[in-house]
Amino acid sequence: MSDTRQEIAIDEGGVPADPPPEVTAPAVPELSALVILLLKGVVYRNDDERRWASLLRLQARVREQAGVLLLDLVVDEAEGFAFLRSRPDADAADGSPPLPRLVPRRPLSYAVSLLLALLRRRLAEFDAGGGDTRLVLTREEIAALVRVFLPDGSNEARLVDQVDATIGKVVDLGFLRRLKPAAGGARDPGRYEVQRILKAFVDAQWLADFDARLEQYRTALSTASGQEPRDG
Repeated sequence: MSDTRQEIAIDEGGVPADPPPEVTAPAVPELSALVILLLKGVVYRNDDERRWASLLRLQARVREQAGVLLLDLVVDEAEGFAFLRSRPDADAADGSPPLPRLVPRRPLSYAVSLLLALLRRRLAEFDAGGGDTRLVLTREEIAALVRVFLPDGSNEARLVDQVDATIGKVVDLGFLRRLKPAAGGARDPGRYEVQRILKAFVDAQWLADFDARLEQYRTALSTASGQEPRDG
């Protein structure tokens, strides 16, 4: 009677040899899919719970792959987001030619920096109040945040244009997400969700330092216009 049991190959050292490779249809590995998604942008838990679970399970291997590209994986399980960040020493001068950066640095205009700081402070106030985890603001509410730092009598139409342009840049950076108009909202002025990844880029110390600069800026504007500074 023939023995139908599968034989296990043994190499000369007495260690089981690798089994012959199976012939299977090529598939995109889970790890590769995660790295590609992270290279394209931020991965949010709320967007895909299953993908988020895969990231948590494979994050050690993702870190290893990202390290080859001089990137660090940042995972915030409490807030539910993950992204890749260039290592601080990626530009260290050691005599060798600098490597190109996969994650470019973007200089921010004062208007964008101002709006990011104001949104970050608004997010901190929102979190302190408890309740919902999603901070959604209308365009008018965002404009109101900025208006405090402008002297009285500023041209309203020009302010709206400036706010719209700045909001668009912040959306492009990924810190605001434009929401779809509500049903029947032909006159929907625009609603935006503040993305919680903003907390990773604007920490409490940065916000505290920027608050001091904001006060100086507001005082300078008010002095130039001959008006008393308005309270924020």
